[in-house]
Amino acid sequence: MKAIVLEAADKPLVLKEIDKPVLSFDEVLVHIKAAALNRRDYWITVGKYAGIKYPSILGSDGAGIVSETGKDVDKQWLNKEVIINPCHNWGSNADYQNRDFSILGLPEDGTLAEYVKVKAEYLYPKPAHLSWEQAAALPLAGLTTFRALFTKGKATKGDKVLITGVGGGTGTFTLQWAVAAGCQVFVTSGSGEKIEKAKQMGASAGVSYKAQDWAEQLKLMAGGFDVIVDSALGDGFDKLLELANPGARIVFFGGTAGNIPPLNGRKIFWKQLQILGTTMGSPDDFKAMVDFVNQHKIIPVVDEVFLLADADKAVRKMEHSSQFGKIVLKT
Repeated sequence: MKAIVLEAADKPLVLKEIDKPVLSFDEVLVHIKAAALNRRDYWITVGKYAGIKYPSILGSDGAGIVSETGKDVDKQWLNKEVIINPCHNWGSNADYQNRDFSILGLPEDGTLAEYVKVKAEYLYPKPAHLSWEQAAALPLAGLTTFRALFTKGKATKGDKVLITGVGGGTGTFTLQWAVAAGCQVFVTSGSGEKIEKAKQMGASAGVSYKAQDWAEQLKLMAGGFDVIVDSALGDGFDKLLELANPGARIVFFGGTAGNIPPLNGRKIFWKQLQILGTTMGSPDDFKAMVDFVNQHKIIPVVDEVFLLADADKAVRKMEHSSQFGKIVLKT
């Protein structure tokens, strides 16, 4: 089969011919129709991710058709259109992942290939209203943000929600989830064009985080927020305490702008705030997300589709954060 292989951090991704995976008794082989990139893939290609091994086949997101099944797998999966939950070995506790937790695409070979093998328990029927490219965009970013907004943030209809850094895969999914749930949504971005796109998707308003008074602008617009979803941290994180309503939940799953600065703990306890970290999501979160997508006929935002052979070009686009939505590869 053909696969995209990362041979070293200082080398481009290359398309190579390699052996097809051999299945264990509880695994299936999925013929990948489309795969999507995540920020995780970019960090791996530049050598800034834990546990990197070479050579590696990256890719956590994929949609395709089950072409082979292991001897203990229900044969009803054969020839089914599926998406793959990339969150493996979560464990029995819904609150956190166990020590054996891993994400498809490292250390296991991922979806940037014609075929990928996974345990059958990670398969879910592809939402029928989605194209291959749209379905492939869903799993990792969708799961991460669904858990952040609903499981951790406990967002409900009528809540005021702030999404920092809208535009990438996680930001657009958070926006779609919140709008579909009936929340009033506000966003920040470094791009006026991305703010306008977010408003077209249902955001009430947005501000540029490059402005000195971005937090003051949001305070005037919204008054305060019940749920804040952040993936940047950095020096501006302390301003989120000012923007949070009493009892608000501030949820974060990334730190692209640095670490959390010193915070005024008095604001946190007096306003009864919750500051919550989250990573990926449990099997129950994934099932709930797929059900939500089917119920509300959510269509993931795809920025651009590349051929599998152009994977390195696609990763370079992600490097500059110019996309709105997900970057997808088709085999």
